[in-house]
Amino acid sequence: MAGGSCAIEVEGLTRRFGNLLAVDAVAFDVPAGEIFGFLGPNGAGKTTTVRMLTCLLEPTSGRVRIGGFDIQRQSYPARRQMGLVPEESNVYTELSAWDNLMFSARLYRVPAGDRQRRAAELLKTFDLYEKRRVKAQLFSKGMRRRLTIAMALIHRPAVLFLDEPTSGLDVHSAQTIKQLVRQLNAQGTTVFLTTHQIEEANQLCDRVAIINRGRLAALDSPERLKRTLDNVQAVEVAFDRAEPEHEVMLRALAGVTEVTKRGDKWRLYTPDPPSLLPRLMDCAHQQGRQVITLSTLGPSLEDVFLHLTGQKVGAATDAQDGHMGGQGGGVRGGMRRG
Repeated sequence: MAGGSCAIEVEGLTRRFGNLLAVDAVAFDVPAGEIFGFLGPNGAGKTTTVRMLTCLLEPTSGRVRIGGFDIQRQSYPARRQMGLVPEESNVYTELSAWDNLMFSARLYRVPAGDRQRRAAELLKTFDLYEKRRVKAQLFSKGMRRRLTIAMALIHRPAVLFLDEPTSGLDVHSAQTIKQLVRQLNAQGTTVFLTTHQIEEANQLCDRVAIINRGRLAALDSPERLKRTLDNVQAVEVAFDRAEPEHEVMLRALAGVTEVTKRGDKWRLYTPDPPSLLPRLMDCAHQQGRQVITLSTLGPSLEDVFLHLTGQKVGAATDAQDGHMGGQGGGVRGGMRRG
């Protein structure tokens, strides 16, 4: 890696589409060895930024260095520093897992003597070695996802760009991908993660950047971001039976500012949880409801996201349950524009 200890350096990154200012003078650094999360609502400039970082879109102005290499003046060595995993797995389904890796190795100019050894290592790491001669069209979505990541790693990149790595996967496959991300990072790979899954960013990332309307709204560790909203607290309760009138009953409690339903639980936002708890228990007793679970909650990364993007914290939105609403489409080898 050329240059100091920064894997990614971004200075004044700007992109216009005609009169539309999609990305407005964005600046940040990603230290080598970090898992860096990049969040933003649809149309915020998130995908446009990532396309510029990965040499898929030319900036209107500003500078990006990957591993110390300027992506505009030193495009080839900059590209050699990165591996790119688009949201839609870009495997060639008519080829076997092995042939997909051989193709990627030649594309990245991996020396002939290293290709087979490196491919075997990756297939074993990603638990695909026994299926190496099987065509990818017979793979599950989770297996294709693992193969896509292996293809992006064949040339040993210093920086791995992951776009929605667990999108559409079942729980087991998603957990497998998260474990692989942690393992790769522990081995020294810098990971740049774009995701709509807020809880995924909370679990994986050392730091998180939130972009909104083309500008960075925040950049810090998940826990420090949460502390910026110390006044956002909640009580979560589940009753022995679900009834529509529960919402009316809960909204009528003194000190409740908002009520949302999360599965079989109700979340009551309040500035003073200790005072709300006895009122909630008294109300449940008077109405003949039995409380099954009861807990107090501090602000979540989701709450921070809603606050910074101008949405009402605690209101029912697509961001509930850690998801910000996906975008359709996708192209082989690239990231969607957003």
